[in-house]
Amino acid sequence: MSQLVFDHVTKIYGSEKSNVVKALDDISFSINEGEFVIILGASGAGKSTILNILGGMDNATNGTYSINDKNITKLNERDLGRFRRTEIGFVFQFYNLMPNLTALENVSLAKSVAKNGFDVAEIFQSVGLKGREKNFPSQLSGGEQQRVAIARAIVKNPTILLCDEPTGALDSKTGAKIIKLLQDVSRKYHKTVIIVTHNSKIADVGDRLIRVQDGKIIYDQRNEHPLDVADIEW
Repeated sequence: MSQLVFDHVTKIYGSEKSNVVKALDDISFSINEGEFVIILGASGAGKSTILNILGGMDNATNGTYSINDKNITKLNERDLGRFRRTEIGFVFQFYNLMPNLTALENVSLAKSVAKNGFDVAEIFQSVGLKGREKNFPSQLSGGEQQRVAIARAIVKNPTILLCDEPTGALDSKTGAKIIKLLQDVSRKYHKTVIIVTHNSKIADVGDRLIRVQDGKIIYDQRNEHPLDVADIEW
């Protein structure tokens, strides 16, 4: 059984006929638990709208979105807030860390809002940050800051890990390490990891590739033999 289902989802912005934008046009897909998924598309293709709906930050105009048979499109604002807090881990392009908190405090803060979160020290070590606990974000490299952001997302023990252009602010070498880390997280913790990106170079490392264009899905295939991140031509 699929863990996550988009069923004929449409998203329309605007109400006047001249200003209506159909960001998503009747799209459907399903994702299984533990899959490492790449959603690929150019700017304006609709991938960010998909991410926003997946994360409970926006609502579909038509169609349904469900996780483990729970219809997320029917949730009220209060329940959506709880859904984002407990079931979704977010990793953003520009980290969004609290600058006045240490790396460990950033991760611990996320753990404090989780019901069944992981051990902070274990997660900190698993993302390669042991020894950097007391450093503030300004004292960390871009790659280290992104590792803190990943640890912050994982420690909540979310159902889904959503990553919005997680390598966009990093050089290619560091970006490759971050993709490998996310791949390892998916395998080790059996987490569904969804990376939304315009970077076609990472398309073949996923268990699944979904291509989006003009608000439609133009390609959706599982990959039986994902590439190792080390084999990507960056």
